[in-house]
Amino acid sequence: MQYGGEEQEIGMNRYVMAGLGGVLGGAILATQLAGPLLAQERLRSNSVYEQLDLFGEVFERIRNQYVDEPETAKLIEAAINGMLMSLDPHSGYMPPDDFDDMRTQTRGSFGGLGIEVTQEEGFIKVVTPMDGTPADKAGVEPGDLITHVDGEALMGLTLQQAVEMMRGPVGSEIIITVIRDGVSEPFDLSIIRDTIRLQAVRVRTEGDIVILRVTTFNEQTFPNLRDGLSEAIADLGGMESLGGVVLDMRNNPGGLLTQAIRVSDAFLEQGEIVSTRGRDEGAGERFNAQSGDLIDGKPLVVLINSGSASASEIVAGALQDHRRAIVVGTRSFGKGSVQTVMPLRGDGAIRLTTSLYYTPSGRSIQALGVSPDIVVEQPRRQPIEEDVAEEQPPRTRSENDLRGRLDNRDMSEDQRRLMEEERRKAEDVARLREEDYQLAYALDILRGLTALRGQP
Repeated sequence: MQYGGEEQEIGMNRYVMAGLGGVLGGAILATQLAGPLLAQERLRSNSVYEQLDLFGEVFERIRNQYVDEPETAKLIEAAINGMLMSLDPHSGYMPPDDFDDMRTQTRGSFGGLGIEVTQEEGFIKVVTPMDGTPADKAGVEPGDLITHVDGEALMGLTLQQAVEMMRGPVGSEIIITVIRDGVSEPFDLSIIRDTIRLQAVRVRTEGDIVILRVTTFNEQTFPNLRDGLSEAIADLGGMESLGGVVLDMRNNPGGLLTQAIRVSDAFLEQGEIVSTRGRDEGAGERFNAQSGDLIDGKPLVVLINSGSASASEIVAGALQDHRRAIVVGTRSFGKGSVQTVMPLRGDGAIRLTTSLYYTPSGRSIQALGVSPDIVVEQPRRQPIEEDVAEEQPPRTRSENDLRGRLDNRDMSEDQRRLMEEERRKAEDVARLREEDYQLAYALDILRGLTALRGQP
């Protein structure tokens, strides 16, 4: 036993020596590698300084030799904006006035046309017109390409420059030239600029179903949704009388991430809502739901379309992944990036894409969008020719129209009243289908879900 102990000790000494040898060898290797790595880093630094020197040289030549004396501030602003816009369509520089406008918009009131735009291959593309705004009333649609403003071409301008051209005094007219998919020729739309006062959430009921129309995600969105939903449920007679909810986020361009999280949380009891991941590993964030569902698990349908972007996609993706809602409509816009607004000295700011967001199942919807569970296209309205009389559907005949028919003596008054009520609801949905096919489809799904759950 003693011998064995000595052998073990010798063995341990060997391992220690081997370990020391490895450390020494590693130190030598690190020393040998450090030289080239440091040299590469110095080269990179020198390259950056050389490029900055090049920028300074170009700036000075423009300032001293351009045919007209340029404004230094405008040159610097254009350089910053060009640098940011070369990254992606959502990064950019905001001068002080634009920064003030952005802060005002998140509070829910601002001046303009009421459209959310982006830039795509040099074209100014409409993400969505906002409900009830001048652009919406004038007939602007998601996906429209704006080529001219008051006859002046936008091609070659930055997004910020194009937006500046569309701004103007409240009450003034602007003519935009639009290219629209499915329309053979460009056409003009006249819009009167106005003060845009966004109502973040509008609430109404169809029978025992509450429709929550969410138009934007600003500071008022969740409070409006919570209070409006509570009031609508009370008007129905309480939670037991609620059949379900439609969360309509069509043509919602997004907004504040914090509000998207709160709206998602309003219908979830637990689990992840969204996560963000940036360039640095481990620098992302994860946001989870707190217990409490504002509608106690009642059926929920989410409506989206190609104008649903950013924050509205976060909500749709979270509720879809948790199987909390059926998503109906068409594929969303696909803006899966997060922008951080960073104030600068001089009262301006930069809007910089700093991360991508991921739905609870780990999918990024950047450039892909949220695909609905049930695809429902919204039919385009066909113009009615004035000289063609509207055709009336042929009147159908039934047993009830026959003279001398037998009455149904087995149906009680309560049953007859219930049947009439169901028929009235069905006719209301049929009328709604003419006005808003997607919403009517959503209501049909909710009524089917309610019936499956055994609710009256």
